[in-house]
Amino acid sequence: MSDKKRLFLVDAYALIFRGYYAFIKNPRINSKGTDTSAIMGFMNSLLDVIKRERPDHLAVCFDKGGSADRVEMYEEYKANRDETPEAIKIAIPYIQEILKAMHIPIMVKEGFEADDVIGTLSKQAEKEGYQTFMVTPDKDFAQLVSDNIFMYRPKSFGGGYEVWGIPEVQKKFEVEHPEQVIDFLGMMGDSSDNIPGLPGVGEKTAKKFIKAYGSMEGLLANTHELKGKMKEKVEGAKELGLLSKELARIMLDVPVEFNAKDFELDQPDIPKVTEIFQELEFRRLIDNFLKTFATEDHSSTNKTETTKTENKAKPKETASAGAGQFSLFGGDPSSAPETETTTTFTRKTAETTPHFYQSIAPGMATNLFIKNLMNQTAVCFDTETTGLNPLTAELVGIAFSWEVGKGFYLPISENKEEAQELLEALRPFFENEAIEKIGQNLKYDIKVLAKYKITVKGKLFDTMLAHYLINPDMRHNMDVLAETYLNYSPIPIETLIGKKGKNQKSMREVPLDIQTEYAVEDADITLQLKELFTKELGEANTQKLFDDIEIPLLRVLAAMELEGINLNTDFLNSLSDQLNSDIADLEQKIYKEAGEEFNIASPKQLGDILFDKMKLVAKPKKTKTGQYATGEDILSYLAKDHAIIQNILDFRGLSKLKSTYVDALPLQVEPSTGRVHTDYMQTVAATGRLSSNNPNLQNIPIRTERGRQVRKAFVPRNDDYTLLAADYSQIELRIIAALSEEETMIEAFKNGEDIHASTASKVFNVPIEEVSREQRSNAKTVNFGIIYGVSAFGLSNQTDLNRTEAKELIDTYYETYPKLKRYMGSQVDFARDHGYVQTVLGRRRYLKDINSRNAVVRGAAERNAVNAPIQGSAADIIKIAMINIFNKLNAGNYKTKMLLQVHDELVFDVYKPELETIKTLVKTEMESAFSLSVPLDVDMDIGDNWLEAH
Repeated sequence: MSDKKRLFLVDAYALIFRGYYAFIKNPRINSKGTDTSAIMGFMNSLLDVIKRERPDHLAVCFDKGGSADRVEMYEEYKANRDETPEAIKIAIPYIQEILKAMHIPIMVKEGFEADDVIGTLSKQAEKEGYQTFMVTPDKDFAQLVSDNIFMYRPKSFGGGYEVWGIPEVQKKFEVEHPEQVIDFLGMMGDSSDNIPGLPGVGEKTAKKFIKAYGSMEGLLANTHELKGKMKEKVEGAKELGLLSKELARIMLDVPVEFNAKDFELDQPDIPKVTEIFQELEFRRLIDNFLKTFATEDHSSTNKTETTKTENKAKPKETASAGAGQFSLFGGDPSSAPETETTTTFTRKTAETTPHFYQSIAPGMATNLFIKNLMNQTAVCFDTETTGLNPLTAELVGIAFSWEVGKGFYLPISENKEEAQELLEALRPFFENEAIEKIGQNLKYDIKVLAKYKITVKGKLFDTMLAHYLINPDMRHNMDVLAETYLNYSPIPIETLIGKKGKNQKSMREVPLDIQTEYAVEDADITLQLKELFTKELGEANTQKLFDDIEIPLLRVLAAMELEGINLNTDFLNSLSDQLNSDIADLEQKIYKEAGEEFNIASPKQLGDILFDKMKLVAKPKKTKTGQYATGEDILSYLAKDHAIIQNILDFRGLSKLKSTYVDALPLQVEPSTGRVHTDYMQTVAATGRLSSNNPNLQNIPIRTERGRQVRKAFVPRNDDYTLLAADYSQIELRIIAALSEEETMIEAFKNGEDIHASTASKVFNVPIEEVSREQRSNAKTVNFGIIYGVSAFGLSNQTDLNRTEAKELIDTYYETYPKLKRYMGSQVDFARDHGYVQTVLGRRRYLKDINSRNAVVRGAAERNAVNAPIQGSAADIIKIAMINIFNKLNAGNYKTKMLLQVHDELVFDVYKPELETIKTLVKTEMESAFSLSVPLDVDMDIGDNWLEAH
C-alpha cells in the first residue's frame, strides 16, 4: 500500500473536446436549443474520476490565450487549428461555474497552455511527496512521467482507462527514459499543433533514431552516419529539428503554485451545482452528482489502492456512475454499489447486470403465465420473427416484461396451427382495453400480429415515438436509446443470426436460451425507457401530442400499410419502353451538341466536355477532388442559356424516373397480396411530416409529364372501386396567413380568391382580372418561396426575373404584407430566446444553431424558425384528419379504405356505392381538422388511376 497522497490534474480542454465529439452523432440539445454535449461529456468524465478514485487533491487546468513563448519561437505554432466549435465556446463558462460551485480549483495562467500548468504543478507536487495523475488522453504528457507522476488516460470510448507509468511509456514510445518523448515528438512533429518536425521522419523513423542516438542533439551530431535523401533532409533541417523539440517540450516553470490545502477535494455547494444542472436540464446527471458526493469519505479505507510493482501506481478500478448519460470512461450509470468492487468499465450488459429472464414451456406453465399476464395493468411486449418484412415474417416468439430486470419469453411453434392456437390463448391479453401495451416501434408488432388476426387494443406507449417528440433530431433506435439513457449495451442481433447476407440465419435457428436472453432484454430495456420518457414528455409539454396524435396515428398507418395499393405493372412496363426511347433520343442530341460521344452519367467526363471543351462558363466551380462541379444546382442555373444543359437535366430526370420508379415499382409488389405496401415512418422528419419508404411514394415527380405518368400505374382494387384523391389547397399559405394575422391575405382566402392572382394584383398594382400568366407565376413562386426564406438570387433562378427585379419583387411583397414580415421576424426572435419554435399543436423544432456566429449556419436556422411551424402545423393538421377519417370509416363499417398520404394529399380506395357519402365525410373531416382564422379548403377528384384522381 502506498501512503502517498494523490493529486489528480485534469486537462480541461482535452476532456471537453472528447466529451463534445463523443456525442457528435447524437448531440445533447436541451429545450432551449443549447448544445450541452461538451458540458455533459466533461462532467460525466470528472464525476467518473472522483467516484472511482476519491482523490485527496484535485484541480482542473485550462488554457488561456495560447502559448505566448511558443508563438514567439514559431509564429505558425497551432496556426492550422480549426475554429473551436460553438458548443464548446458555450460550454466553457458553464463548466467553470460548475467547478467553482464544486469548490474545485481552476488552474489557468494567461499566455500558457494547460499542458504547461499541469507539468509545473506535477513537478511541484512530486517534490512535496505526492503521486500525481494527469487526466488526459494527450500522449504529449508522457514526457512528464516519473516514479510518482502518471498519465490517467481514457481508452477508446466506453473502454475504461489505463495508467501510464514509466514501463508503459518505455514500451509505447520505445525509449529508455520518458524525457526522450520530447525528442521523439520533436523528430516526427505534430500536425495538430503544427510542429514541423524533421522532414521525412515519421513515427517508425523517430523511434529508430531515438534508439540509435538517444536524443535530437545526438542525431544532429551524427548525421554523417545517415544515407541518401534522409541525410540531406535532416542536415538541412537541423535548426527546425531543435526548434520542434523546444515546441514539444512541456514547460515546468509556469508562475503557478501547488498549495496543498487549496487543492483538497472538498464537499461541493450541492444546491448551487444542482441549480446549474437544472438550468442545463441535466436531470440524470443531477442523480449522478448527488450519488457521487452522498458518501464522500476521504479516509484511507475509501481510497484506491496503489501498488509499487515495477515502480508504477495503478488506481484500483471501482464501479462508477454515469447517471444515464455516456461516461467517457465507461461505467454503470444508475446503480453503482456502495462498496468498491473490481470490475471492467464498459457499459452495462446482460452479462454484468442481474436479471431474471425465463422461457415459458408449453402446457400448464403457459396457462399460469397467461393468467398472471392478465392481472397486469401495463406490459411491455416484443415480437421475434423470421424476418423484417411484417407481411411475410412469421412469429418465432414473444417477450413480455412488466417489472424492471424481469421478463418472460413465449416461443411459438413453426407449425401454423399450433402457433395460431397459442395466439388465440393470448388474444384476451392483446385485445384487453384495460391493459396498457408498451413497445419499441409497435407498428411493426401490430402488423405482424394482424397476420394472426390479432388486434392490439388498449392504451399504447411506443418508446420510439416518445423519444421522437422529446428529441426529434436524434436517432431513435433501441440500441442508441439504451446506450444514451440507460448506459446499457443490448445484445447485438448479429451475435445471434450473423451479419446481413446470404449466410444470415433465421431467428428460428437460434437456441431457445439465447433467443430468450435477447428477446426479453429488448422488452426489459423498453420498459425502463418508458419510465424515463413518460417524465420527459411532460417536461417538454408534448404528452398531449403523443397521446392524441402520434399514438392514434400509429394504428392508422399500420392499417394503411397492411392494406397496400393495387399496381398496374403492364402499364409500367410499357412506360419503361417509352422512357428507353426518350432517353436514347436525348443521348443523341447531347452527343451532337457536344461533338462527340461520352458517358453522360460520369460527372468527370461531363465536366470536361462542358467546361474544358465547350467552355460554357469562364470560371467553372470545382469540387474538393478537383473535378468540375456538375450538380443540379450548378446546371439548372445554366439551363436557360444552353440547350445541351437542359437536355442533360432531362436525361438525368428520365433516367432516375426509370430506375427509381418505373422499373423498381413492379419489383416491390408483395407476392402474397399482389399489392404495393409502403412503410410510413413517423420518426424521421423533424418537422413532423411523415416519410415513405419501400417504396417512397412521396417523391414521385409531379412537375413533369413523364413523372405524372407514374401515378397512372396506381389503380383501384377492382371494377367495384374507384380512387379518390383529397388534397389540402395551399394549406401552408393559409397557415402562415392565419399565424401572421395578415388581413389582406386572410380576406383573399375567405373570399375564395386565387391567392396567387390576388398577390400578383397587389404586388404589381394591377386589377386582379388583368394579372398576366407571368405575373401570377412570379407571385406564386414568391408566395411559396417566402416560407422557405427565398432570396433574390434564388427567386431569379426560379423565374425569368434578373437579380435586381427579384429583389424589388421581394421588397414589394413585404411592403404589401407587412404583418407577414413581422411574424417571420418574431419567429426568429422567439427561437433565439427559447432555442425552439413550435407548431399549432405544440410540436417543437429545436434550433441549436439559431445564435451561431457563423452567418451561413445561423441563416439556415433562421429559415427553419419560419418554415418549421408552418410545415409542421400542416403535418399535424393532416394527421388529425387521418385519425378522424379512419375512426369514422371503422365506426361506419365502410368498405372504403384510406391507402396513401403524400404530404397534403390523401388517397382512398372507395367502394363505388359509398362514393357520395365518403366524399362528404372526407371533405368535412379534412376541412374541420383544425380551426384557423383562414378556412381550410380541400380539392377532391376521382378516377380509374391516381393521376386521374389527383
